[in-house]
Amino acid sequence: RAEFHRHKSDLYDVPLGPFSEELKPSAGCVQVQGMSFIAAVLILNLDTADAFIAFANLLNKPCQMAFFRVDHSLMLTYFAAFEVFFEENLPKLFAHFKKNSLTPDIYLIDWIFTLYSKSLPLDLACRVWDVFCRDNEEFLFRTALGLLRLYQDVLTTMDFIHMAQFLTRLPDLIPAEQLFQHISAVHMTSRNRKWAQVLQTLTEQKKSAARQSGAEVLS
Repeated sequence: RAEFHRHKSDLYDVPLGPFSEELKPSAGCVQVQGMSFIAAVLILNLDTADAFIAFANLLNKPCQMAFFRVDHSLMLTYFAAFEVFFEENLPKLFAHFKKNSLTPDIYLIDWIFTLYSKSLPLDLACRVWDVFCRDNEEFLFRTALGLLRLYQDVLTTMDFIHMAQFLTRLPDLIPAEQLFQHISAVHMTSRNRKWAQVLQTLTEQKKSAARQSGAEVLS
């Protein structure tokens, strides 16, 4: 990660100064720490103008919009969708997390905020980005499940504190090929529903519950 950190000094002068000021009024985003890590990857791979365009496009993706706006309600919906596939793919580890009250926000927020550019070695993060650009947000959550699958044997021996510490600071040496094998083994269907369908169902359920709650207050 040395190459990544050598470029951190560029972040505040190039993207997050002009970038965030340009984008905040239209996108409704607040500047969060994760933006600097995303900007670093863009600076390493693109010139300033193209990096700005890519940065703006990323902020306008629905998932990133929810997280950068810190839309708690929508973030919880994403976490709920993630847990549907977590339980489907890794039931033993899912039960262990539940038993220890380890919720997705503890580790997922950082992973999604930074598109894994903080949590993974730079070359591995860039590989994740390549597939993310093709498969969109679903791959971010599939990658999360791949990481959990890769380390499930270790995680099932840990308590809450050690799991939280492990997931918020992943090992520096992560076997890339093994990780992508685990990602490929993740099934992103639940009861014949794909990620987008599960997310939409949960979103509609939340809206329906909110309308019903509002009607009860008025009655």
